[in-house]
Order: sequence, then structure tokens, then C-alpha cells
Amino acid sequence: MFNNWSDLLANVNKTFGALGKSNPKMVKAYMALDEAAEENHVLDAKTRELISIAVAITTRCDGCIAAHADAAINAGATREEVAATLATAISLNAGAAYIYSLRALEAYDTLTPVQQS
Repeated sequence: MFNNWSDLLANVNKTFGALGKSNPKMVKAYMALDEAAEENHVLDAKTRELISIAVAITTRCDGCIAAHADAAINAGATREEVAATLATAISLNAGAAYIYSLRALEAYDTLTPVQQS
């Protein structure tokens, strides 16, 4: 098992509040982002949470994975929907790795001194 996800989620929730006490303005602004994202109700809660899981995977955030997996369960997401979300995240990460590989090769080619014969 990679993590004890229940303990991780409880710890994230506990420490999230602790940071809020030391910097309430920042936490208020952070929470406002979430409220703004759901303001128009174009996406339902389950869809937003599935997207959040995919983003958590691509940003490698265990706390985000725990929080959004829990929220997805509460929003009614099935295991199959989560698995499809993960497949999308994996395919995107592979695509991003490919694109950034092209950028790295371009950087190498650009920075390589011109060879004189």
C-alpha cells in the first residue's frame, strides 16, 4: 500500500486548518478559487472531482489525490469512472513528456555550438 489514505486525508484536513489560522487571508483566497470554479454550475460536482483527480495525478500531489478521491466518492463517482479518469491522466502525462522531450531536444540543439569542419 502506497499510503494510508484515511490517515493522510485526516492529516491534510487537520493541517489545512492549522495553516488557515496562521494565514487566514491566504486560505480565504484559496477557498474563493474553488467557489469561483463551481459558480456557474456548468460542470456537476462529480465531473469537477474527476477532473481534480486527473490534475492531482499529473501534479503528483498525494494530499490532492486523497481529498479529491474522497470528494469524488461523495459526489457519486464509480470506480470505473475513476479508472477512466486515471487513464486520461496517464495518457496526458505521456503526451506532456513527449512534448517536453521535444523542448529538451530543441534546447540542446539551440545551445550546441556550431561544429566547424
